[in-house]
Amino acid sequence: MSLPLDPSLDLVGEPFAVIESDPGVFTTLLRKLGVEGLAVVELYSVEPYETDHLNPYGLIFCYLCSDGVDTAKDLDPSEDFDDPDARSIWFANQLSDDACASQAILNVLLNCKNIRLGAPLKEFAADTEGMSPIMRGLAISNLPLIREAQNSLARPSDVRGAWHALASSALESAKSKAKAAASPPAKKRRTASSSSRSRRKSAASARGEEKLDAYHYIGYVPAHGRVWELNGLRAAGPLDVGEIDSDTPDSRAGWMDIVRPALQRRMQTVMQSGAEHIQYNLLAIVDDPYLKASDELELLKRERAAIERRLVQSFPGGWSDMLMTLPWVSMQVDPELLASAAEAFATTLRPHGEAPGKVFSPDFGARKMEKELAILDMPERKLVPAWEACVRAALSAKIAVEEEIEKSRQAQADHIRRTFDYEPFIREFVTSLNHQGLLDGVLEDKPEARAEAAQSAPGPSSKPRAKTKRK
Repeated sequence: MSLPLDPSLDLVGEPFAVIESDPGVFTTLLRKLGVEGLAVVELYSVEPYETDHLNPYGLIFCYLCSDGVDTAKDLDPSEDFDDPDARSIWFANQLSDDACASQAILNVLLNCKNIRLGAPLKEFAADTEGMSPIMRGLAISNLPLIREAQNSLARPSDVRGAWHALASSALESAKSKAKAAASPPAKKRRTASSSSRSRRKSAASARGEEKLDAYHYIGYVPAHGRVWELNGLRAAGPLDVGEIDSDTPDSRAGWMDIVRPALQRRMQTVMQSGAEHIQYNLLAIVDDPYLKASDELELLKRERAAIERRLVQSFPGGWSDMLMTLPWVSMQVDPELLASAAEAFATTLRPHGEAPGKVFSPDFGARKMEKELAILDMPERKLVPAWEACVRAALSAKIAVEEEIEKSRQAQADHIRRTFDYEPFIREFVTSLNHQGLLDGVLEDKPEARAEAAQSAPGPSSKPRAKTKRK
């Protein structure tokens, strides 16, 4: 007797669709996976001035997988070198086509300390803790949360392309099995390649199709006192890049100095592959800049309230609209700052600047108490300058907050444009033009019309950056 299956269980798994190597896409992917307090930014250089102030948790390197770029050790399943230091690293092999974006980000995140993964990923990490890299890769492929999060960020055409590739692969496999069953056994038969790229390249060659560019993601992360390269296609597991010179095993300080030469070698190898334009990009997982900017503004808001309490106690008759004269100095609040104080602490998301808002940093309370104690010990002659400095700092902090809000809005707009399916509209639009007879002149075979259209067409545009479609 067969047991009924739970419909919520996905034992086979749907295909993964390719997504763009864009920081906004990867930041949204983190949100959909349940990760809090982190964001993804793009690095245009690996020099210290570009990376040290970010203090990244990990890096994701996307590059073109062309001949000569991937080394044999990345794809050779016979390599079985066992690194004892790598046994404590969470690492999963890639078993599904086009899943390397989620694969790379999980390989990095599940080796990071002091981050808020969220309940789903915490449970996933606990369930896969004792698994082998291959079984972890299978768990990633069969977890609907990961696949749905990645596919929700893909273009509809890419999702349909993933289904088409899966159907074509299944059809080719069925034909091969039928042909093998009908033909007599050969003395020696080549085994099929285990690489999905090899299967798709050979299938495309057989059909005479144009060769498609395939992009791959690998991760870099500091863990247990060392820096690791995490390539899901590397059967041997994590690759030890170097040891971090730090007394704290889980410290991230100085790890970019270790990974920088390895990244530069990777970039140089990709550039030497003969490409006409940049075929890679580098993403960094960092603390969410909005949370940091928002906490800074909230701390200044509370500092202003504490200073104003002292001013009221020191000047009961009023401090904001009169000349305050002390035995040693005369002072008056800057009227321009006084007029802009209310707007300095208000943002688009929190228009009521006077009311305290949500805070995110775990040490916010300690910093707030330290500020308030310093204000209680502050001499009266320093209260007005401290208030003015607080408002000026709030104006700068507000600009930083608004910039992050605008980035989020732009990322959301890009996400809607990317994932909206325009094909039904285009199909109906062209069909309506055909029914009205507006396409008759276009479809007629007129050489002069084609020549005129060719002359009026725009010239060749520059080739897009390598961060269009990724694998």
